[in-house]
Amino acid sequence: MQKEASLEIEYQVLDGAGLDVDFLLLSPKHETLVFEQRKSDGVHTVETEEGDYMFCFDNTFSTLSEKVIFFELILDNMGDEEQEDWKKEVKGQILPTNPREPLLESVNSVKARLSKSIHIQTLLRAFEARDRNIQESNFDRVNFWSMVNLAVMVIVSAVQVYMLKSLFEDKRKIRT
Repeated sequence: MQKEASLEIEYQVLDGAGLDVDFLLLSPKHETLVFEQRKSDGVHTVETEEGDYMFCFDNTFSTLSEKVIFFELILDNMGDEEQEDWKKEVKGQILPTNPREPLLESVNSVKARLSKSIHIQTLLRAFEARDRNIQESNFDRVNFWSMVNLAVMVIVSAVQVYMLKSLFEDKRKIRT
């Protein structure tokens, strides 16, 4: 990362037992910036300094179950140095007016809005995937317990029929 840029990381646990993980974000100086335990989702924004950042999703507390995690890493203001250098070179000069400039601004605005809508749709897909996984596991659980209840009801009804039948049986050897 460059100095004074912006780093945003967003994560969400989509599937797995418990739907939670530990999250760690370290600075280039190996200082802990964010440490969360057993969270299902999170969004963190950090103003950066020069160097490499490290983030880790930890599932050691639940080693028997796998987790599916959606995460998105957004890096903002990464090209500002180039723009500042260009502004320093141009400073003091008279720039010719460009008749296409309003059109370019409009196209760039549309492009920015489209990328934002793509970002939002990606997040909504992640939420939908997590909800679908939860619904499927609930569906399986409901089906299992329904079958258990059905089996118990059939067994109880068979026992009741046998008990009632045995009450009305005549066990005497000689009938009069």
